[in-house]
Amino acid sequence: MAGKVEARRAALREKLVELAEAQIVAEGLGSLKARQLAKEAGCALGAIYNVFEDMTALVLEVNGRTFQALGVTVRASLEGAEGLDPNARLIRMSHAYLAYAADHTHLWRALFDVEMSTEAAVPQWYMQALGELFALIAEPLSELFPEMPPEELSLMTRALFSSVHGMVLLGLEQRISGVPRDQIAVMISQVLGQIGKN
Repeated sequence: MAGKVEARRAALREKLVELAEAQIVAEGLGSLKARQLAKEAGCALGAIYNVFEDMTALVLEVNGRTFQALGVTVRASLEGAEGLDPNARLIRMSHAYLAYAADHTHLWRALFDVEMSTEAAVPQWYMQALGELFALIAEPLSELFPEMPPEELSLMTRALFSSVHGMVLLGLEQRISGVPRDQIAVMISQVLGQIGKN
């Protein structure tokens, strides 16, 4: 009996994640509402909170899928790039990041727009997914700055990610400091191409 209950819970959990992901893809994170989600899933509103602590926990599950897909995209950009210099590899990864953000904007935005309380611990798998992305960036940076201490390299990796993310975000949103989408890749290349060069 307990096995059947757990199986139903797991099935509902998966269904809710898929429905939430579809809603975010269609209309963005702000459109995700628990009552509508329950209606689409064919369950009571309270059933959502039997399988997820709150809506943030549900969104984090969707974000976990997004991080995995983003990681696959960025890693794929490095296929056949073994002979390229570190700057070229950084540019490749950043262009892949831009492409993912442009093609899956609502899912990508949800990675950063989800509200998490400062007291709540960020799930370990979430930090691991982010860490894997940072590790891809850190590798070519460590080649450009072989003498840099690990703590400084970690900080530079995060700074570089933040820089590229900012260019992508402002560009895609067409903010005053942004540029048209077709110029974002050029701007990224200009910046990353200068890293480590005197």
